[in-house]
Amino acid sequence: MTGSASPVPHTRRGFLCGATAAIASVLSLTALRAAGALGQPRAPAPSRAITIYKDPNCGCCKDWVTHVRGAGFVPTVHDTKDMAAVKASMGVPSTLESCHTARIGGYTIEGHVPADLIDRLLLEKPIALGLAVPGMPMGSPGMEGSRKDKYDIMLFNKNGKSRVYASR
Repeated sequence: MTGSASPVPHTRRGFLCGATAAIASVLSLTALRAAGALGQPRAPAPSRAITIYKDPNCGCCKDWVTHVRGAGFVPTVHDTKDMAAVKASMGVPSTLESCHTARIGGYTIEGHVPADLIDRLLLEKPIALGLAVPGMPMGSPGMEGSRKDKYDIMLFNKNGKSRVYASR
């Protein structure tokens, strides 16, 4: 046979090499599917849009907006002098109040809540009304300074009950 390639000898070694290559190909394909690289449907990422209500003259509120923006959230900011009405309409218990209030993914975010905990909330989706950092603890996002106080981030429900969600 001139002009054609010689056939591969049918040996045990040739068979094993071919079988190993086929198995590696299947495993690679399975790994790509598992990683979502082949267009397999994935759970949608939580929305990064956050609506924030704050007093127009509050510097720490502006700093918290900068914090969430830096973490990849897309804030829409509403300046208002009537924060009490905002908090009441969003179900924030008076014991958990702070200076600004936000809404994201159906949750209320009250005060200086760290952005990573907002992400955690959106991923875990607990049955709750939202998260709150009561008061204005030094060292919390937007309240950075020379001192860093320990503080709790509270998960609260529509009945006003709360529990510690995280501590910093």
